Amino acid sequence: MFSKVSGPVRLADQVAAILAEEIESGRLAEGDKLPTEVELVKQLGVSRTVVREAVSRLRNAGLVEPRQGRGVFILPRRTRPLDLEAEAADTRSKVLQIVEVRRAMEGEAASLAATRATAADLSRMREALDAIDAAVAAGGDGVEEDLAFHRSIAESTGNAVMVSTVRYLGEVMRSGIRVTRANEARRGDFIEEVRKEHHAIFAAIGTGDADAARAAALTHMKQAASRLQDADERFWTETEDLAVDLDAAR
Repeated sequence: MFSKVSGPVRLADQVAAILAEEIESGRLAEGDKLPTEVELVKQLGVSRTVVREAVSRLRNAGLVEPRQGRGVFILPRRTRPLDLEAEAADTRSKVLQIVEVRRAMEGEAASLAATRATAADLSRMREALDAIDAAVAAGGDGVEEDLAFHRSIAESTGNAVMVSTVRYLGEVMRSGIRVTRANEARRGDFIEEVRKEHHAIFAAIGTGDADAARAAALTHMKQAASRLQDADERFWTETEDLAVDLDAAR
């Protein structure tokens, strides 16, 4: 059904676009089942990681639905939800634009968290910070743990819309965060910068200082954008090698 993919555009983007086109064109209709992960890997010539990320994007876009033990099925056509991942834009530019949006969201979330976080919320934030350190010490990229920390802040606001928005933007930014963390692995000072920024946000929330929490979150996102701009260009076009690059950097 599909031809192998290659080129300068990220593989997950290409695979998601190919599958979305099959769905939008009607060649894959409502109720149809996507080819299995193994079949897609073979037909498209990509890794399982790429296929899983592409299918995740289709799920977030409301195009497909995984069903336990049965496979991934095409959903009925409907008004599509916001799908920032599907926008045809230069990856670096798109991610930097999303960082700008996240800056506003993360700043407000930290400010609200400083006035609303409970002892249990602060404990979850501390656990998330410890998990980042543990992941890095174990040679991991800390991406999931990084996202969990920011989610824990949003969750402590008690604002369900805030939580959903921060979670969505975090999911969209997953690849960008992976890029920056891989790049940071080559720079010990970058790793320490990120750690200090996270702890500054946590400290301000812990003391109930809303203004300081907002400022710390805004500084973190501003620095994140700077690190994105400094990221090795190869990371933007060869994201499949990020895990290898991270190990080599360490």
